Amino acid sequence: MHIALQKFKLNFWGVFSFVFIVIIGLVSVFAYALAPDNSANANQMHLAIHSKPPGFKVQMLTLPNQNTKTQDQNLFQFLYSGKKNVNEQIPISNFKTNSQYLIYTEYASDGLEGQIKSLPLKAFKKPVSTYIADKTFLFGTDKYGRDLLSRILIGTRISFSIGFVAVFVSLFIGIVLGSIAGYFGGKIDAVIMWIINVTWSIPTLLLVIAITLALGKGFWQVFIAVGLTMWVEVARVVRGQVLSVKEKQYVTAARALGYNDLRIIVNHILPNIMAPVIVIASANFASAILIESGLSFLGIGAQPPMASWGGIIKDHYNYIILGKPYLALIPGFCIMSLVVAFMLIGNALRDALDVKT
Repeated sequence: MHIALQKFKLNFWGVFSFVFIVIIGLVSVFAYALAPDNSANANQMHLAIHSKPPGFKVQMLTLPNQNTKTQDQNLFQFLYSGKKNVNEQIPISNFKTNSQYLIYTEYASDGLEGQIKSLPLKAFKKPVSTYIADKTFLFGTDKYGRDLLSRILIGTRISFSIGFVAVFVSLFIGIVLGSIAGYFGGKIDAVIMWIINVTWSIPTLLLVIAITLALGKGFWQVFIAVGLTMWVEVARVVRGQVLSVKEKQYVTAARALGYNDLRIIVNHILPNIMAPVIVIASANFASAILIESGLSFLGIGAQPPMASWGGIIKDHYNYIILGKPYLALIPGFCIMSLVVAFMLIGNALRDALDVKT
């Protein structure tokens, strides 16, 4: 393992991909702390400023919170679900004050004049200037006027976490069934291989859609559905490795010492066949991200208003021919970069572990 680690460190793209994935993982954990819009799902809508280009700036008036029953949040709750007590914000083009009122003009695009409204100064607990600030949308706004950068950051946790959950589910099922089939052989092997071949023959996306529809639309249902369709390759590789290893001398010695089958599989066989499984797991990360993005694009993945990269593309793919392609290209580039990173780290692990494919 030490030699493999040294070989991995010498692979520039492997190390670069590892660092990139770690950064994406940290972003997914602290997404709400990093996002300009830290409301739940970054779902603050301002239709007056919809579909604005990257770098768009506007004055934003934050209305005083009139709700006296605010819900306290600890740090964990904030990092998990965002800020619940968010004051309403209104984009404005200009404002002025007199002795009693704040008079402001709501922002209107396309050269139109916005509505003129007023608020009593006594509604503000602090000077009015503290409630008005310039806001820059680095990635622009989506078709609902939401901050696209915030939606991208929050969507990171969907794509990143599905890799872990789906790969964990697929590894658990694949290793268990593959080990049993390869170790015991005979009729047990034939039955498990029949299940594997039947599952393998069904197109992955169709199988995921069927499982998703059976379990229902939602966040965790997609994770389970993707995991239940990715175990086949793991099981086939584990079965083949177990078949080649179970006749080794150290396995025969373990049987002679009276060890039970479970102990032999867990303690003696699996530790010696995990190298190719690790490589497959890294490739399955990339596959899981692509499948989830495809499901979200089809509308059966993460449901609105939850932010996901596939869902953002679904909402804006028609903008590619309407002169605002960045609305779909930015999340598309995010998906591409994360998938490429996992594929590169998989190649680096293959070279470091000297796995022959």
